[in-house]
Amino acid sequence: MALHIVLVEPEIPANTGNIARTCAATGIHLHLVRPLGFRTDDATLKRAGLDYWYAVHIEYHDSFAEVEEKYSGNRFFFATTKASQNYADFQYQDGDFFVFGKETKGLSPEILQAHPEHLIRMPMTDKVRSLNLSNSAAIIVYEALRQLDFPGMDK
Repeated sequence: MALHIVLVEPEIPANTGNIARTCAATGIHLHLVRPLGFRTDDATLKRAGLDYWYAVHIEYHDSFAEVEEKYSGNRFFFATTKASQNYADFQYQDGDFFVFGKETKGLSPEILQAHPEHLIRMPMTDKVRSLNLSNSAAIIVYEALRQLDFPGMDK
């Protein structure tokens, strides 16, 4: 069983570290798409992931197209405030990928335009532009895990 989180050009090391910790706790695979806004030996990144880095299945990619090509048989869902579909309205399955953009700009218009049927968003008030990246990733993947009955996890 493997779900996947893809971070396209993440900028803030603490967010990536928090997401890596979520991946370690859930068995979800992490994909980082360059360029990264930090060095992978950044102290903030390491501190946010604590001592769980050994438990993270992580892959680095030079482009999002590389991820899509390598995993062309899988489904991809794209988190964006520009989506009209609620993340909880989908039926997720083993092998799904959840794609998140950089903290300051989100996913590129090219990525969003290429996948209009798989754009997902979380309901929120109009008081903020978006949720924190690591919170968003945790909310979405835990919904997918709930739907799959938390495979391989203590319940």
